[in-house]
Amino acid sequence: MAVVDRNLLRLAAYEMLHRPDIPPVVSINEAVDIAKKYSTDDSGKFVNGILDSLRKELLRPARQPTETPGPTTA
Repeated sequence: MAVVDRNLLRLAAYEMLHRPDIPPVVSINEAVDIAKKYSTDDSGKFVNGILDSLRKELLRPARQPTETPGPTTA
């Protein structure tokens, strides 16, 4: 993995996880644009794929635990 790609992924992931004032699509778009300009030929697609997967994972509702009967006391 290119150093530029790794650092862009770190920055964008931070923004997506901890900066609710920045829309995830903006973080993704900026990271992809920078990757295309400063990294390898395939970096734009790579960064986009990873960050889009993260975005989808963040949008997925959390799984609710099912109620399991606890031990009964007599």
